[in-house]
Amino acid sequence: MKQANRTSKPATSASKARTAVPVGTRKPSRRAGADAAVPEFPELSSSERAYKILTRAIERGELKGGTRLREGELATQIGMSRTPVREALARLVEQGLIVNDGSRGLVVVELDHRAITELYAMREVLEGMAARLAAQHATEIEVAILRKIVERNSQLLDPHDLAENNRLFHGTMYRCSHNRYLLKMLRTTHESMLLLGQSALSSPASSDIWTRQHMELVEAIERHDVEAAERLAKAAIAAAFTARLSSVLADIAGGLSR
Repeated sequence: MKQANRTSKPATSASKARTAVPVGTRKPSRRAGADAAVPEFPELSSSERAYKILTRAIERGELKGGTRLREGELATQIGMSRTPVREALARLVEQGLIVNDGSRGLVVVELDHRAITELYAMREVLEGMAARLAAQHATEIEVAILRKIVERNSQLLDPHDLAENNRLFHGTMYRCSHNRYLLKMLRTTHESMLLLGQSALSSPASSDIWTRQHMELVEAIERHDVEAAERLAKAAIAAAFTARLSSVLADIAGGLSR
């Protein structure tokens, strides 16, 4: 896969000190060895399983931007040999999620403010087009599936489950566009989005807003209103960007105050 353009910030003293935390478990504080007897994603090959665990750890913030990745330590933490971990790391380098930073070795990419802005600008365009095409081409069954995903959101409380449901909705809507080339571009964009962590859907208020916004989008798709579908999809991404930027700035302010 062609590597997407990403801007990584120069390593700061804080990022230099970062090391990988235990990955491969539901809660980062648990030891990886506790789950060694029951490997995650048992249906996958060892290499694919290592890749899934590491990408999820990046998305959940267990492996933050600037974290140094040591092959041997990661293999021990997720209970695998070094070979599948090495293959997974090579794949992540190809995708641009981690880079070889000279003397520091492999580190997770850090996105700066400009990169985040560019990423959301591209996502807004692509999401709008996906919604527009979905309004043209989605079948009744596909619309029913989208509606069920949105309705399920109100039953979820765990932030990881909410984030997974959000990802499921958007992935389903992309497929409703019935455009394979758009799907490729969206896939590349979402690989970059992993570096930002999960969407902020942990509070009841944000979850309710998500449900209302996405139900309106489903209704626009159902009545084949291409203009409304595109507008609503773009508005949702613009709102997500504002929330994300506020979170990033709050984290920066918190770091400066310590």
